[in-house]
Amino acid sequence: MTIDWIHFTPWLSLGGGILLGLACAAFILFNGRILGISGILAGLLSPRSGDSAWRIAFVLGIAAAPLVSALVLPVDFIAAPRIEAGYANIAIAGLLVGFGTRYGSGCTSGHGVCGLSRLSPRSLVATLTFMAFGFLVVYVIRHAI
Repeated sequence: MTIDWIHFTPWLSLGGGILLGLACAAFILFNGRILGISGILAGLLSPRSGDSAWRIAFVLGIAAAPLVSALVLPVDFIAAPRIEAGYANIAIAGLLVGFGTRYGSGCTSGHGVCGLSRLSPRSLVATLTFMAFGFLVVYVIRHAI
């Protein structure tokens, strides 16, 4: 195995992980809720009275973050990712992720970050499953096809 040193970003990854961990901790401390994106979005699809405003603000914040960073950070601070797939493949992948998230009762942010930090056995199984199938799909795509 070789490391792509040009695109290897351990410091950016570490910084992102720390920010995500702090955001999850702050969210549960101040709101008493788990910071799982799929649960937040699901709450918008079946809204309860008085429960939509913070969810909308959260989703808008996620959408606005890249725009704000493009205005604040230097032009070449982070290179745009190159996705080597067509729109149909991306759409199918998105649907499969959505199905898996619903089937697994949560996403990687809910299970992998928040659930594991709470020592949830269900989140451990879910995260191991996410990772195993991710490894399997990458292997199949890169070696078997």
